[in-house]
Amino acid sequence: MLTLPTDVAVVNVGLPMFADSVREQGVPVQQVDWSPPAGGDPDLVAALTRVYGPRAAEIDAANAEVVRRLDEGVPTLTGVSRVADVLPGLGERTLLHCGPSITWDRVCDPLRRSMRAAVVAEGWASDVDEAGRALADGSVTLAPANAHDTVVPMASAIGPSAPVWVVDCPQGGTRAYAPINQGPGEVPWFGRETPAAIERLRFLRDVAGPALARVVEEAGPLDVFALAKQGVAMGDDLHMRTQATTNLLIRTWLPQIAALPSPEREQVARFLAGNHLFFLTVAMAGARSLTAWAGQVRGSSIVTTMSRNGTDFGIRLAGSDTWHITDSPPVGDALYNAGMGPDDAAPDIGDSAVLELTGLGGPAAGGSPAVAGFLGGTMAAAAEATERFARISAGRSSRFTLPPMGFVGTPLGVDVRRVVELGIRPQVTTGILHAHDGSGQVGAGVATAPAACFEAALKELAG
Repeated sequence: MLTLPTDVAVVNVGLPMFADSVREQGVPVQQVDWSPPAGGDPDLVAALTRVYGPRAAEIDAANAEVVRRLDEGVPTLTGVSRVADVLPGLGERTLLHCGPSITWDRVCDPLRRSMRAAVVAEGWASDVDEAGRALADGSVTLAPANAHDTVVPMASAIGPSAPVWVVDCPQGGTRAYAPINQGPGEVPWFGRETPAAIERLRFLRDVAGPALARVVEEAGPLDVFALAKQGVAMGDDLHMRTQATTNLLIRTWLPQIAALPSPEREQVARFLAGNHLFFLTVAMAGARSLTAWAGQVRGSSIVTTMSRNGTDFGIRLAGSDTWHITDSPPVGDALYNAGMGPDDAAPDIGDSAVLELTGLGGPAAGGSPAVAGFLGGTMAAAAEATERFARISAGRSSRFTLPPMGFVGTPLGVDVRRVVELGIRPQVTTGILHAHDGSGQVGAGVATAPAACFEAALKELAG
C-alpha cells in the first residue's frame, strides 16, 4: 500500500499574497519569486522563443567569441594626436558629439553649450552667439563620435584640432580615440560655454595635448586595462571613480612629465593634480577598441554600443549597424549638490557607457566604496548591483576582479536576451548636468537604461 507523506509543505510560485494567506494558517510555505518572461508580452515572448530555440546554439557560439574578445583583447595606448590627423576624412567644419546622430534642433541644452564652445575654440566663430547661428544654419556639421571610432564623455563635442588618445587593440587590428579629459570646473563637457571653458579647450589643444603626446611617445606603449585592473583592486569602478588609476598613470609617467620643458611642465602638473577623472577617457578609448573588435562578430545577442546624447539613448548589437534608439532616461539614485534636485537635472548623457560593456562602471560597483554611496550606502547593496549585472551578462571578466566579493570577475557581455527576458536593465554610474542654465555638474547618480531599445534589438535578432 502506498503511504502518503505526512510532512507536507506548500510551494507558492508568484504573488506573495497567496503565501501569506497559507502562512497565517500555520502552514510552512516556500515562496518562489517568478514573473512571466518579458513581462508576458506575446511579441517579446515569441522573439525569445526564436532566439532560445533553434538558433540558440548559433547565438551562444557567437556570444562566446564576443566575450572572449572583450576579455582577452589588450587595449594599448600608443599616442596623442589631433582629430584632423587621425580622421582625415572628417569634414573641415565638423564636430563629433556623444550619442546617436542628432540634429541641432533636438540637441539638449548642456550639449548645445559644449558645441558652441567647441566652435569658438576652433576659430569658426568669434563668440558663442555666432557659434549658435553657425550650428543652426548648418555651416557646422554634426556627426556622432561613435561613427568615427571615437567616444566622448558627458556633454562633449570635439572639433578637428582637439587632441585625442590613440588606443590600439593589436589582436583585433582595431583603433579607437577619445579626447583628453577636460577636468573639473568651468569645462564644456559639463555643459559650460564661459570664456574659461573655451580657454580650457585651447589649453588642451596648445599645451596639454602636445606635452602629453611627448610623454606617451617617450614612455612607450601602455596596456590600458592592465592599469585599470590595478585601479579596480583599489576601489575604482573606472566610470564614476578613477582616482586610483589616475594616480597610477601619473606615477608611471612621472619621469617623462618631469622632463618636460618649463612652463609646460608646471602647467601640465597643475592640470593633472586637479583632474581626478583624468584616466576616464583613456579607459573609454580602451573599451571602444575592444567593442570595435567584438562588434565584428555576427549573429550575437551581446550589446557592443551603448550611448546617450541627453535626448536619445541608443544601442547596437555585435555584428549589426542598426541603432535602436529611445528617449534618454533620467539619472536616479542621485546625490545632488546643495540647492539642486531632480528638476535641475538633464537626462543621461555621454558615450562613457561603453565602459559598462567591458566589465567596468556598473559591473564593478561591488568593489567600489565610493559608488556604494549611490546604491544604498552599503557594500552589500553595491555587490547586489554587480550581481544584477551578472544575471544579464554572458560571462565574467578574468581581468577585473572584485576583492570585497571574493575576487569574483566583473560581469561581461550584456546579453539582450537576458535583459528582455528578466526585465533587468543595465545601470550606468554617471554624473548629472544642469538641464538648462549652464551651471555645469549638479550631482551624480545611476541611470537605468530604457527597455524599449533592448526590446527592439531583440526583435531585430529574432528576425
